[in-house]
Amino acid sequence: MITLPDITTLSLLPFVTALVATAVLTFFSIKLVKKLGLMDDPKLHKHPGIIHTKPIPRGGGIPLFFGALFASLFFLPFNSTTFAIFFAAFLALVIGVIDDKLNAQSKDVSPYLRFLVNILTAIIVVGSGVSIHFITNPFGPGVLQLDAIKFAIPMLPFSLLLSDVVSVLWLIWVMNMINWSKGVDGQMPGIVAISAIIIGILSLKLDPTGQGNFVDAQLSFIIAGAAVGFLLFNFYPAKIFPGYGATALYLLLGVASILTSAKLATAILVMAVPMVDALFIIIRRILNKKSPFQGDKKHLHHILLKLGYNQRQVALFYWSFSVILGLLALSLESKSKMFTIIMVIAFTGGALLFLHRITKSKNEELTS
Repeated sequence: MITLPDITTLSLLPFVTALVATAVLTFFSIKLVKKLGLMDDPKLHKHPGIIHTKPIPRGGGIPLFFGALFASLFFLPFNSTTFAIFFAAFLALVIGVIDDKLNAQSKDVSPYLRFLVNILTAIIVVGSGVSIHFITNPFGPGVLQLDAIKFAIPMLPFSLLLSDVVSVLWLIWVMNMINWSKGVDGQMPGIVAISAIIIGILSLKLDPTGQGNFVDAQLSFIIAGAAVGFLLFNFYPAKIFPGYGATALYLLLGVASILTSAKLATAILVMAVPMVDALFIIIRRILNKKSPFQGDKKHLHHILLKLGYNQRQVALFYWSFSVILGLLALSLESKSKMFTIIMVIAFTGGALLFLHRITKSKNEELTS
């Protein structure tokens, strides 16, 4: 078993260091972003998903990134992989802060440009060696070795590994899916913190001797600490919003979830509710012949608000499901996780359809 000092070094110290650093940086960032003009004014920022009524500082991605970076300098090894991970996260932060600044001027960075940056950051991370080498075979015994499958793409002089392609797609998905899950105050940092803690616990559980490489565990607890430190200022009523720059932290969470492939199913399960909501949104927009990037007010958190729940209750709803599904993931074997994921997706998708019909009926009654 891992001794108490090992647990402290691997989890508690990284968590507390990131929490304190991010909380302090967030406190000072609130004044800084105001001076920089990074304000989310609902009178200027005409996004359909906006629910706040007064100007709120934006740019929370700055303390989130630098809080995590500060803790990482103490607990993570400095090598080409960690450099690439944080360099990619910094690029995500830069494009995010630029977008936050433009939002304050009633403008936006093109969602397609942001998406291209997502792709670039994911490629940088995967190019450094972070990849999903295998997944548990859902159809039989053993695992599927993704890094053993190569395929060629026309016009490219080299072949691609399926493991690298899947990893890039996963990182892009995590960045965008969590970005869509920051609709109410405190929603996003709570989801990220819970997901990171569950992933970190599983990292320790997978090597109870304490002899392995615990970069994934320490990174997970650093991410969790940064999220909680920011949450102190983001829970309703929020003193600062994460903004698009927080994509940097989402990228780090995606990295933590794939440093050991066995945690991928756990990450999917603990983030199942926002994940299914994002899938539902994309499918609905495509069926309505709209861009998947076109914002609206039909996310699950918007539906819950329409049904009469307040922002704190909606945030707690998301956190509760993340905790329940996360604890479930820790207690299940890989095969059982796959079955549970399918069941959760089916149940959540059905619930979303039902809730959409309820809110649509209520809107029709109000307009008739």
